[in-house]
Amino acid sequence: MVIERAKRNKVTITLSSSIDSYGLQRLIDYVKYLEATAKSKAKQAEVDQLADEVNASWWTKNKRRFIK
Repeated sequence: MVIERAKRNKVTITLSSSIDSYGLQRLIDYVKYLEATAKSKAKQAEVDQLADEVNASWWTKNKRRFIK
């Protein structure tokens, strides 16, 4: 693995092609999450509440697909 700091605040990571693609995708998703939320001022409690609301709404709309 090679990590290089490039111009314009960029980092280049070079990996062997033998690396597990599933694990690599999870790592990339996590890094995208960190980048997307870096400037967020939301508190964890607010995020948790929003997630609960979204999950409840989804379940209300979709439970008939799972429970017959």
